[in-house]
Amino acid sequence: MIKLEQGERIDDLMTDTGLHIIQSREVFSFSLDAVLLARFATIPKKGKLLDLCTGNGVIPLLLTTRTEATIDGVEIQPRLADMARRSVQMNGLEHRVTIIEEDLRQFSKRINGQYDAVTVNPPYMAADSGDHNDNEHYSIARHEVHCTLEDVIEACSRAVRTGGKVSMVHRPSRFIDIVETMRKWRLEPKRIQFIHPKKDKEANMVLIEAIRDGKPELKVLPSVVVYE
Repeated sequence: MIKLEQGERIDDLMTDTGLHIIQSREVFSFSLDAVLLARFATIPKKGKLLDLCTGNGVIPLLLTTRTEATIDGVEIQPRLADMARRSVQMNGLEHRVTIIEEDLRQFSKRINGQYDAVTVNPPYMAADSGDHNDNEHYSIARHEVHCTLEDVIEACSRAVRTGGKVSMVHRPSRFIDIVETMRKWRLEPKRIQFIHPKKDKEANMVLIEAIRDGKPELKVLPSVVVYE
């Protein structure tokens, strides 16, 4: 029996997965960007995967439906890491998914190309941009409080093997910064896909996949419109 802390609830993790996840209004819950990233990423059938900024573990849980690989999730916030571990246990996936409570900057310095693929849904906003939410969990999830965009991309580059793939979801306004920083850290962008809320609206998300030490060749996939 999984113990729920005050304010927590159990939600269905998409109706077609049979998985459940622990969430709370007091901390940042998963949203569509995580689901889109989990579906967009090119994932090997076996091997070792890593999800950075894993939050309550939504992406590792979703990836278990696509692969037999083992999956590590790294999260700096103790409460979110604890929720993720209990969600893993609740779904009986302890043999597949491990949640690591650590700063990704320190974590990445301990590893060297150990992973076949890396996913990341990082904070979108620079630390000095916009209004910070009074709720610390929301502020850390949205703003680059504990890690910058470059910190995230450096960690991805250190973690993935040569030829391995790194998949990220972010804001289109940061697209050029992302590409430039990926190339700085030997990650060559290979696939991008823009996400539009409606067909007549500008894109509000972009999915990017890069290969460690890959050759230049970029494919722009058809855009996705969320609400027809």
